[in-house]
This record gives sequence, C-alpha cells and structure tokens, in this order.
Amino acid sequence: LTLWDIGLRQWNAKRSDKKSPEKRPGVSIGRNQLLTIPIPDMRHLWRDQRTRTSSGKGTQNVRIEITVDGVTAGKTWSCGLEFDYANEEFLYCRPLRVGVDKPIKRMPIPSEANETRVAFLPPMSGLTSSEYIKQPGEIGALIGQGQTAQVLRNLCYQIYQRSDQDTQWKELNKHMKYLFGVTLFAPKYFPERSEITMAYKEWSDHKLDISASGRGLQQTLLLLAYLYANSNTALLFDEPDAHLEVFRQQQTYRLLTDVAEQQNSQVVAASHSEVVLNEAAGKDIVIAFVGRPHRIDDRGSQVLKALREIGFDQYYSAEQTGWVLYLEGSTDLAILQTFARTLGHQAAELLERPFVHYVGNQPKKAYEHFYGLQEAYPDLVGIAIFDRLEQVVEEKPAFTHTMWRRKELENYLCMEEVLLAYARGEPSDDFFGTFEADRRKETMRELIEEISKALVALDKPDPWSADIKATDDFLDPLFKKFFKKLELPNLLSKTHYHRLAGFVPRDKIDSEIVEALDKIVAVEKKAKPRKD
Repeated sequence: LTLWDIGLRQWNAKRSDKKSPEKRPGVSIGRNQLLTIPIPDMRHLWRDQRTRTSSGKGTQNVRIEITVDGVTAGKTWSCGLEFDYANEEFLYCRPLRVGVDKPIKRMPIPSEANETRVAFLPPMSGLTSSEYIKQPGEIGALIGQGQTAQVLRNLCYQIYQRSDQDTQWKELNKHMKYLFGVTLFAPKYFPERSEITMAYKEWSDHKLDISASGRGLQQTLLLLAYLYANSNTALLFDEPDAHLEVFRQQQTYRLLTDVAEQQNSQVVAASHSEVVLNEAAGKDIVIAFVGRPHRIDDRGSQVLKALREIGFDQYYSAEQTGWVLYLEGSTDLAILQTFARTLGHQAAELLERPFVHYVGNQPKKAYEHFYGLQEAYPDLVGIAIFDRLEQVVEEKPAFTHTMWRRKELENYLCMEEVLLAYARGEPSDDFFGTFEADRRKETMRELIEEISKALVALDKPDPWSADIKATDDFLDPLFKKFFKKLELPNLLSKTHYHRLAGFVPRDKIDSEIVEALDKIVAVEKKAKPRKD
C-alpha cells in the first residue's frame, strides 16, 4: 500500500496534467523517495529479487502490479499501478495496463484514489539500509539514546571478530535458525567506506540484506547479539517482546533467560506482555507495578493460580479500575457507548475506557472469570449484561447481573425510522454520497416490507417484536438486499450494526437501556481501585 501510494503521488506530480507518451509512459521513482520503505537496492521490492524472467517469448520484465479497490461517497473505484525495475536506484511506475490489445490501454486514475491517503508508521527498531563501523563507546551512547537500529550490525561484527567466535557466533546462528528458519552470513567490514554489511538466507537460498528481514527477526537478533556482546552483566531490557507475535514471545523469553544464564548475566525486563508475565510467574521473580510496586512470589497460592489462568493484563485492570463489565461482544459495548452519549448519561465517561471482558452470552464464563480475579483482588466488583436467557441466573455477592427483556441488544435498534434514517445517510454517514436520498429511503422501505412478509410466511416474529433474533432473522437479509440493490458491497455487516445506534433519537431510546446504564454507574461507585 505504501508503494502504491508513493507511485500514485509521483504519477500525479509528473503526469496528471500531461499527455503520456505511448512507448514509455512511466515516471521514475528513486530509492531515496521510498522514505517509509528503507532498502539498499530496488531489487529488494521483488520476490527473490527476480526482476527479469525468461520464456519462449524471450526475456521480459517481472512487473509488480498493485490494484487498490475502494468505496468513496457511495461510489466504488479501482486504481491499479504497475512497477518496472530500472536499476538498483530507480524503478518506473505507470497506470496498470488493461487487456492485451494494441495500442495498450491503461486503467484511468479515478479522482477518489487521489483523495485517498496512506500513512505508514514504521516501528522504532526498523533498520536503515546501511550501517557504519562504530567504537564501543559510541555503540553504548547510541543504545542509550534508543537508536538501536544503528548498531545491530556492529554488535554482530563484534561477536564474530572475537577469538571465541566459533562458540558465540555459531550459537547465535543456531538460535536464529531454530526460531526463524534463517542462516546468517558473517558480517563484512569494508574499510574503504567504513561500512558493515550483513546478509541472511531463508529456505529458498536467496541471499538478502538483513534490512529486508521482518521486525521480529531484527528484534530477536538484537537481543541475542547484545547478550553475547555483554557477558557477566546485568542487562536491562525494555519491552523485549516488541514486534513478536504470541508464540515467539514465549520462545524468545525462554531463550533470553537461558542464554543469560550461560553468559553469567542477569536479565531485568520491563514488559506489558501477558505471555511473558505468565511465563515468568512460574520460575522467575515478578514485580507488579500497580499502585505501589509489589512482588508476587507465592507460587503455591490460589491467587497466582488464578493469575496464571486469567492473565496478568486482566489482573492489572482489576486493580486499576476496581470493577469489571461483562458483555456478549465488542458491538454491545459500542452500542451502549453511543446510547450513553446520546442521552448525556453519566455512564458515557465510564464506558470510554472500561475494563470489559467479553463472554458471549454465557453466565458461567463470566462468573469463573470474575471470581478468579477476585482471588487476586478481593475488593473487585462486577456487572454482567446478558442477552435474554431462558434459565434463571442467581444473584452473586459483589456481582450484579441483568439481562435484556428483548431477545438481544440489537433489537433496541430495530425501528423503521432508524433504518430509513440510515438509508438517507444521516446524520453524519458519508457512505452513500451522491446517491439520491429519496431513492435510498424508498429502497429501504420496500425491502422492510418484503422481508416482513417473508417472516410472516415463515411463521417467525415480525421485525419489531421483542422475540425475534434481530441480527440473524431481520437485519442480515435486509442489508444484504439493500446494498445489492444499490450495487455496492455490503457496508453494514453484523459486526457494524452498532452504527445504527447513532440514528436512534434520544426520545426513542428504551427505558431498559437507561436502567442498564444506571446499574453500570452504581457498580462503578462501589469500586475500590488499588491505591497503595
């Protein structure tokens, strides 16, 4: 997406108001213009760096073709660009060709694509395409400034240059092979330009610059290299799990502690990762920084058992808020947030950043979670709001529960005036843009009538009944047909029904909603967040 965005901006800057030549209509893009994609050579944008291919028709360029589809103001659009390799510093970009006829036809650039902006925020650990030799003092200074991206190759070079490289370098390579399936090549130093280069290969055997690797690989390599370069040391790691997915977090934490022990070093790590904290709870010292920092080390207690099963992140939240809200899913929270804002209810502020846990519509899950947390934080209070249940749910100490009298929360959105207002695109919905408001409204009215008759024929409750399952039996087929009639992709699937809440007038919000919001406020008032 970033490459497509850069190509589109360059095309518009150089060709938007000019007639493109037939034979070479492309615009050139230099490597220094790829600010958010740092690469040492343009070939790195191509898979396996293959920019040319041979066939029965001779040698041809391998093109990168990127097509972006969108919906803007109710209008679908598509914008395709193709990229050709020129040399290690430049590539050519042009609109995507359409068909194989001659003269070549190219996809037009729609105005909606030009209005679209793509922003990419690279992580702090992203490597630059080149790195120069540094002295140990300078390496330490740069690390202290958080500029770790400038020293990774230097750390690896230090390890490789040591007399015991056969041990440390081979060990480092073995770990990277195990974790990521890659083989590291020895770092190379070029005195004439004071530059260190480093490469690796994957299973395909193609040699790649280390800057082409993923952020997780770079992060892990940095941690291990720092460990090997600093034996007999107390190492302070800030977020060692950064850029690592869940399974890698657990593997990497175990590896760091094992290597640190081999290097006669100690690791002190700060982390927000539930995976890392749960792993550490079993064999290391854990300090919880909630209120007054306190040590958690009674590994045989029911408290730690609850923490391990539930997760430290939720333990933190329980202590910080003192109360927990249980809902079926995230759409329920979004609906309640919208209703609270519309009403100007006191719960609106509480629902902006609540400690919420989603349990489907299963009271047992909510109770197990709540009382597991309460083992760790006895002052915890909670509230659960369920869809209508057939069984009777008994009241629990410190735990308030309620259920909707209608089948599910989405039933409180099912009003004809709400659906017609959404179809008109009010109050701030810009999905439909240039489509005529009256036609959209009339289409919605016709479909409501059509599906209502179908429900009667199927002997199901009508759309406005408290007993209908509004999402599955009414809203799903309604919006599927509505967008099909408008010749648009379905822009309101089940996970987006919460948007309808913004179209419910204040005086039409059911009193049950107000009651539930009142109960949330009452529970929060009983909460006792940890302060010591």
